[in-house]
Amino acid sequence: MVSNHAPMVRATGMSREGGDMHITILGGGGFLGRKLAARLARDGSLRGQAVTGLTLFDITTPQPPTGAAFPVRCLAGDVADAAAVAQAVPADTQVVFQLAAVVSAAAEADFDLGVRVNLLGSLALIDAARRCAVPPRIVFTSSVASFSGSQQAEMPDDARQMPLNSYGAEKAAAELMLQDASRRGMLDAVNIRLPTVIIRPGRPNKAASSFVSAILREPLLGLETPLPVGEDFALWVSSPRVVVEWLLHAAAMDTAPLGTDRGINPPGLTVTVREMLAALSPAERALVKQEPDATVAGIVGGWPARFASARARRLGFQEQVGLPDIVAAFREDDLAATRAERGL
Repeated sequence: MVSNHAPMVRATGMSREGGDMHITILGGGGFLGRKLAARLARDGSLRGQAVTGLTLFDITTPQPPTGAAFPVRCLAGDVADAAAVAQAVPADTQVVFQLAAVVSAAAEADFDLGVRVNLLGSLALIDAARRCAVPPRIVFTSSVASFSGSQQAEMPDDARQMPLNSYGAEKAAAELMLQDASRRGMLDAVNIRLPTVIIRPGRPNKAASSFVSAILREPLLGLETPLPVGEDFALWVSSPRVVVEWLLHAAAMDTAPLGTDRGINPPGLTVTVREMLAALSPAERALVKQEPDATVAGIVGGWPARFASARARRLGFQEQVGLPDIVAAFREDDLAATRAERGL
């Protein structure tokens, strides 16, 4: 998958400054990709440089953000197709956000699909990065699912990744390959192990963690939703707004302090299901119905709910806000659009 045509160039703590600022978002049609693209269009700059071009790439053609003062290319393709990814990452690319993934339960159900997208897609990205004029900054969204631990465990920054699901294993393997490519000077990676992101707009998906958003989103829409775990179940979560801040910070930060360890456990929020349900009104809370699901519980039950995140704080990653702010942000940012999308 990875060719040997490019000479080895040692990556520095920061990618090229000055000149063009071309950015690519792989997974640009997903909800985080859309939010990130909208933010770049609004700001018009990154690292103090004007954005001069943006490429959005996904399995179906993404929609461009409104109001962008720079050219936006929207491409459809398979992230595991090296030729398609090379087209999405032209030689002048400075930053690539790798958000494309097959989610947890889908990767568990279809091993080959998960490996293809979650691992081979990152190898295709390494191949494309080696063609760039200067090693680009790669911001890779890894996952809490790459760890395992009890509900009581708090994971230190140097905790060993021991995933109990295929999705987490694929994410951890991709991290290692991107880390090694950084060591070799082919690119300059920051691997962010995202908590479960809530509240996701739209509809339930095939992620094992889909219920974490659903138990808040669906009642806010006036809809019933199942709860597959107990109310004492604890989770490590983050909001879309803060995740976008983490992604932008990872794209702009000095990576020299990371050394060879490119993995970041950002400062997420530990909450229980009971605490989440308490953020709803009594009428909304009544729409959440306990329906145990051993398959879902078996996947998410291995994800730790607490991380020290001391390293991320030292490196300037923003602290996660509390549940009331997360719910308020969904009401402000996504509730109306979700209602419209779902015909409610």
